Amino acid sequence: MALSALVTDFLEYLEVERHASQKTIENYDHYLKRFVEFAGDIDPRAINLALIRKFRLHLNRWIDPKTKKPLKRVTQNYFMIALRAFLKYLARQDVDTLSPEKVELGETDAAPIKVLDEEALKRLLEAPDVLDKSGLRDKALLETLFSTGLRVSELASLNKDTVNLDRKEFSVVGKGSKERIVFLSDDAAKWLDQYLKSRKDPYKPLFIRYQGADDPADNGENMRLTSRSIQRIVEKYVKGVGLPVKATPHTLRHSFATDLLINGADIRSVQEMLGHSNIATTQIYTHITNKHLKDVHKSFHSGNK
Repeated sequence: MALSALVTDFLEYLEVERHASQKTIENYDHYLKRFVEFAGDIDPRAINLALIRKFRLHLNRWIDPKTKKPLKRVTQNYFMIALRAFLKYLARQDVDTLSPEKVELGETDAAPIKVLDEEALKRLLEAPDVLDKSGLRDKALLETLFSTGLRVSELASLNKDTVNLDRKEFSVVGKGSKERIVFLSDDAAKWLDQYLKSRKDPYKPLFIRYQGADDPADNGENMRLTSRSIQRIVEKYVKGVGLPVKATPHTLRHSFATDLLINGADIRSVQEMLGHSNIATTQIYTHITNKHLKDVHKSFHSGNK
């Protein structure tokens, strides 16, 4: 079978078997189409290390016609990650091709993780005007984001009947349809309770929009805040309080993780709470927490001289 047909099979596999998001599928489609355009619609047996090296060289020399800039190293790696995932799929299908382990990633400088310090976080969480219905919703939203470390897509998908405010916990389905339990802080539970009591609508989504016409169809599904809407809400308050960090919903997720580690949580527990399938993904936070503890240690000893 030719390469393009196998790529199509792989994308369908991601959608049906792996329950990958539409965005993930679009990204893999983009990266693998570029490889097929470069290599041609060849037999998978023709994929070898020499071809991979030529493709990497092609990516490294490619200049964006609009920006006149080359591809970043991290972007070049995305192509290799997609190609490796595709080769793993072919191996599982007993298709004779290059072993995925032979596709190596280039070295990149890790992007610094943005987190909010205690003072910046306090300013952000206190920014919404809770006397306004949109402000009350936003207060509950921000407190929930920081309290749970949810991905923005996970937060957007929550329904009113999902959250148990008495037990201050609920389950959420994350990447790869993996279910986990998340916990609410006392503050998050309090503000969610006030927000829900202010709602007079019968709509199912936990966080709803207040702009535009009401749409009661399908239990108010079209009233649900989208991931992009939530990103805009966070962005509005970040700008409003003048934070030095360009914080996003993911910044609150990072802040949640580092806060847990600084306060003594073990790495496996944090992995579980974040819904990471690989412990290595969680370990990126230890660099921040180790630096924090080192700074605290220095501060303590300099103050006791």
